[in-house]
Amino acid sequence: FPFVRGREADRDVLRGWHVAADVAARTGAAANNEILTGLESGVTAVRLVVGAAGLPANEIPAALSGVLLELAPVALAAGPDTEAAAERLLAVLDAYRCEDRGAITASFGAAPLTAAFTHRQDIGMDAAVGLAGRAAARSESIRAITVDGTVFHNAGASDTEELGAAVAAGLEYLRALTASGLSVESALGQIEFRLAATVDQFQTIAKFRAARQLWARVAQVCGAPEAGAAPQHAVTSAAMLTRRDPWVNLLRETVAVFAAGVGGADSITVLPFDTALAPGALGVSSSFSARMARNIQLLLLEESHLGRVVDPAGGSWYAEDLTAGIAETAWAFVQDIERAGGYAAALESGLVHTRIAATRQAREADIAHRRTAVTGVNEFPDLTEKPAAAAPDGDVAHYASAFEALRDRSDAFLAAAGERPKALLVPLGTVAEHNVRVAFAANLLASGGIEAVNPGPLPADAVAAAAAESGATLAVLCGSDKRYGADAAQAVAALRGAGVARVLLAGPEKAVADVAGDARPDGFLTMRVDAVATLAELLDTLGA
Repeated sequence: FPFVRGREADRDVLRGWHVAADVAARTGAAANNEILTGLESGVTAVRLVVGAAGLPANEIPAALSGVLLELAPVALAAGPDTEAAAERLLAVLDAYRCEDRGAITASFGAAPLTAAFTHRQDIGMDAAVGLAGRAAARSESIRAITVDGTVFHNAGASDTEELGAAVAAGLEYLRALTASGLSVESALGQIEFRLAATVDQFQTIAKFRAARQLWARVAQVCGAPEAGAAPQHAVTSAAMLTRRDPWVNLLRETVAVFAAGVGGADSITVLPFDTALAPGALGVSSSFSARMARNIQLLLLEESHLGRVVDPAGGSWYAEDLTAGIAETAWAFVQDIERAGGYAAALESGLVHTRIAATRQAREADIAHRRTAVTGVNEFPDLTEKPAAAAPDGDVAHYASAFEALRDRSDAFLAAAGERPKALLVPLGTVAEHNVRVAFAANLLASGGIEAVNPGPLPADAVAAAAAESGATLAVLCGSDKRYGADAAQAVAALRGAGVARVLLAGPEKAVADVAGDARPDGFLTMRVDAVATLAELLDTLGA
């Protein structure tokens, strides 16, 4: 207690965290083959997707045939079929022969409260409590309830809001379990957490450390501090994954896994890097994507040896201070939810949704203004990549969605017209004078799917000819503020004379404060512009 440094001081440093994998095969034989292949290749924990999206519940025994259950924890993700799936899993456990029953770890995955946030179907609260009672009476280590914080994250929540809402949901479960007759210790032993890991390295490290401290505080207040070490399952963020330049997702997930592992997560699931794309859209097999997801973890564990040190961030002033700050802010959100009457009441009143929606809007504004970079999307985009079909968004607020929608418009224009929407760059002065703003303008335009045509440095008397040759109806002046004062008015006049309908200037308005009338640019591109709104308006102008 308070478990900030980890759930157990004597964790197996040769194993580190569990390398988890989701299995969503449609038949028991296919699931069994996928499970055994994964276990032979480095997977150490399995999560069976059961029901409409995966395996029929009655196929669970076939899926787990030959699996050494004392070595590989098994979790269920069955939604409304959780009771039926749990019955099948218990039947498998009853038939399994093992001397140390306590070494068998399993999870039923009941999640009615967090499923209610997204209006997804799950079993009812009474059914979840009933399963917890049965699990608590078993000799195996079974937890019936999963607090799935990723639903808050995917809706746009900050890390502190995800933790606050998850702890509040856990507290609601705890009240229901103890009301059913379970002791506080037994009730705490029936709850585990599933949390998102993102590309924000230090924030994610501190988040997992803070999450343990928060739940330990709940256990302490309830009178059972030593029972407050709930397992943490990290899942790489679905919201951070992009369908543009999707190979960059491998880097994002590597950072996320590193952070979750260093932060002390007990098991980690890496989503396939092409999750945001329709199946097969990238031209790679699902087995390739699964192998890459698995190997990210194996490289960090077996080559970088990250699991061999317990709490490597411990003692770092920055990590400790960040952990404390996240815990304090998340706890304040828990208190807000409690004042509203508890988790269920806060959901019904809209408190949780309203807070998360405001955070989502603020994040979207940061991304739109490019204060937050999404590599390959709003920074360093690749206009030559082929478009790929998107997977259904579901309940995920993808960080890149606004820019990706702009790129979709550009792709549609390309398919219809045979070329992309384009803009002429007009470099003024020497390379030293215009190079920075040429790069800025080209990068900005490309993030909206607009191709930048760069003819190279243009003397004042060559601007009109370059415009006529390009056929562009949009042009962007690029140069130094001093150069703008000398040449901008003449360049604008030349461009208008050559038929360019819209002339923008890469730089601040004050650079041409003395220029008026038709010689004044029509707009200004700076680091502070709302890139999404600006690019959408430019695409409108260009007919895309």
